[in-house]
Amino acid sequence: MSHHLDTPQAAQNGQLFIDDLYIFDGTDSTVLVMDVNSNITGVYAEPGFHPEARYEFKLHRDGAAHEDLTYRFSFGFADADGTQTMQLHALTGADAVGDDSVGELVLEGRTGIAAERNGIRAWAGRAEDSFYIDLSLLAKVNAAVADGTAIDLSDWDPAAAQNSFTGTTVNSIVLEIPHTDASLRPGTRVGVWCATKLATDAGGWRQINRGGFPMMWPIFWPTDTDFTNPANTRHPSEDVAAEASHLAGHVAAVVKATGTTDDAEGYGITVAGQLLPDVLPYVIGTPASFGFATRNGRTLADNAPEVMLSLVAGTAIPSGLKPEVAVKQRSSRFPYVIPA
Repeated sequence: MSHHLDTPQAAQNGQLFIDDLYIFDGTDSTVLVMDVNSNITGVYAEPGFHPEARYEFKLHRDGAAHEDLTYRFSFGFADADGTQTMQLHALTGADAVGDDSVGELVLEGRTGIAAERNGIRAWAGRAEDSFYIDLSLLAKVNAAVADGTAIDLSDWDPAAAQNSFTGTTVNSIVLEIPHTDASLRPGTRVGVWCATKLATDAGGWRQINRGGFPMMWPIFWPTDTDFTNPANTRHPSEDVAAEASHLAGHVAAVVKATGTTDDAEGYGITVAGQLLPDVLPYVIGTPASFGFATRNGRTLADNAPEVMLSLVAGTAIPSGLKPEVAVKQRSSRFPYVIPA
């Protein structure tokens, strides 16, 4: 299939758009979840996973600037029943960074069915979306970030908040690695991000979208529906040089207009330093929490929007929603998501 990646329309595909990334402690295990292809995008959502794409979990261990462990999922074309073959390869060391190495085949299976080998488990398929936010609140913050104005919450009533994602579904990829695995022993510090990549006509691969911290794209690049922002194709090691001053400036303008600090520029720099590089930190084997006190991984229940919106505003932004609003969209057992 020809993709003609020189045009934005070629990449405009919900199958390649990353919605959320999670990493948390399972039962004597580490769990990674990548959500793509939300049907809240309407016409952009297509059935299944892209059969000519790679879906990768990238892990930087012990503060390294580049990943030395990559878990790569790939899928076949859909059968008549809509299911797809699934393969998981692991790449380590220098092989984890580039696209040329095949890596080690860890397990094989089909979408919608749990696969397990040597203690590693994987599941991929359509699932109920556990993410929750009232998008009308996000719109208020988006307007302020875009225009450098104060966040106007004068007509925002948290008690009346509604979850805009009720009833929505995503394509989830769930990977569970046991604590006995030599790559991810308890106590290991990791930085995690994920990426979607698409095969090119020239025989290589192009990174289409990536994700680390939650809400980065909705807050700072909300109109990037065509994957045209260069942040999509960058490696996180380039984030500070490429984006820190720009992101800091947007945050500084918002908090200055809102009046939440006497040193708006300093606050903007601090926030940029916390969010870049766009890699989610986690200590293996510890309770995950993406909250105000700490950002250590992220569970399916965490109220990430409230944390991120408040961080950008420099003051509390009450979302009005609690984890209970999506309690039926997650599970404490593998695959942790609820198949749709």
